[in-house]
Formats: sequence, structure tokens, C-alpha cells
Amino acid sequence: MFYWRAEVSAGVSVAFTDIQAGNLALHVGDNAGRVLQRREALENAAGITRGSLRFMEQVHGTSVEMMEPATPPATADAMVSRGLPLAVMVADCIPAVLVGQGPGGPVLAAVHAGRPGIENGILPAAAARMRSAGATGIRAWLGPSICGRCYEVPADLRGHVAEQVPATWAATSWGTPALDLPAGAKSQLEAAGVFIEYAGPCTLESDELFSYRRSRRTGRFAGLVWSHE
Repeated sequence: MFYWRAEVSAGVSVAFTDIQAGNLALHVGDNAGRVLQRREALENAAGITRGSLRFMEQVHGTSVEMMEPATPPATADAMVSRGLPLAVMVADCIPAVLVGQGPGGPVLAAVHAGRPGIENGILPAAAARMRSAGATGIRAWLGPSICGRCYEVPADLRGHVAEQVPATWAATSWGTPALDLPAGAKSQLEAAGVFIEYAGPCTLESDELFSYRRSRRTGRFAGLVWSHE
């Protein structure tokens, strides 16, 4: 069920699921009841209180929402909480989770960082929102995503994105224009003073993970961050 999982600090865990956990998204044509059952099984496996894991309606935007226990589901591409369990779903985009320490406990974030998000600074925006909530010592875990060797794009799109985020400029392993979103994410987080603890492998290169580039009819795996306190 978990591709990678670790307790990253006292009382805080991070995990990324794999295809064994099944599709966790409601927007890909899957049976909604089965998706909700998988989400419940995921909570049970992680030791998260049933029904407390927050998912976003992800729209490739730049909105960062602060989540409280009574906050309704967010239409956003980043969520921040003071310990509330958070999830981000992907199938090639970067599932980024961030952890900082606030005055009253951990401050967490889950970020959907695709090409538009990297281009428009969703990751530094999430880090800034965490700091506004009192977070210090922010660290990041970048889950599996498509790599620069595989993410082929038109030359004009590569040039446009690289104007905003130079580290994204790349070429595929077969020599065509590409974007390296993980490199762009790392450059933005480092510039924002965020230490990167982990970066996952390429989704297209791993049969253990969903990849939209491999198949348009595919599910979504998740990045999770939660507090045990």
C-alpha cells in the first residue's frame, strides 16, 4: 500500500502510496463507493482517525488553503494545517508534503505541484503560508513524479516555463525538449529556505505507480502527511 513511509519527526509521519492502495481519486471515472473504501483503508493502515484525512479538489491553480477541523473540502492546490492530516493526489505531478514546527505543534502542508504550479510558485506560496501560521524549520518530501528524462514538451513550452524557473530546462533521454519539474521544485524550495529531505523516483519509469503519461485512463496515488498527536 505504501511506496514510501517514515516518521519524520516526533509524532509526524509522511507517506506516498502505490498502485496496491488503488485509485484514490473521485474524478477519474472510478466507482465512488470503492474509492471511499480505499481512502478508509488508507486511513486505517496509516493509523489516521477515520474520516479526518483531507483531500483537495485540485485545479492546477495557485490557491493555498488553511484547513481547520470544521473547514469544508478545499478547491485548491495546496493545504496547510496545524496537524490535521492532509493528502495530495497525483499521477505524474509532484506530490509535495512539508513539515514545520509551530508554537503549538507541527504545521503541515500538502501541495499539488504540476507544471502550472511550478511555473506559478505554488511551493514557495505554501511555505509562506506555513510561516504565516508560525512554522519554522520547514522541510519537504517530494514524492514520485515524472522526471526530466521522460517529460517531453513542445520547445516553446519548455522555453516559456524555463524563463520563470530556469532549473526546469531539460531534454528527454531521446534528445527532445523536456521539463524537469523535480529540479524546478528543488530550486524553488531551496530559494525559500526549505530543506529537502526526500525526492522520489520517476512515475513513468515505475510500474508500481500510476502515470498519466503511460496511460490516460489511470488512477491517482497520494502523498500524505499527518500528526499522531
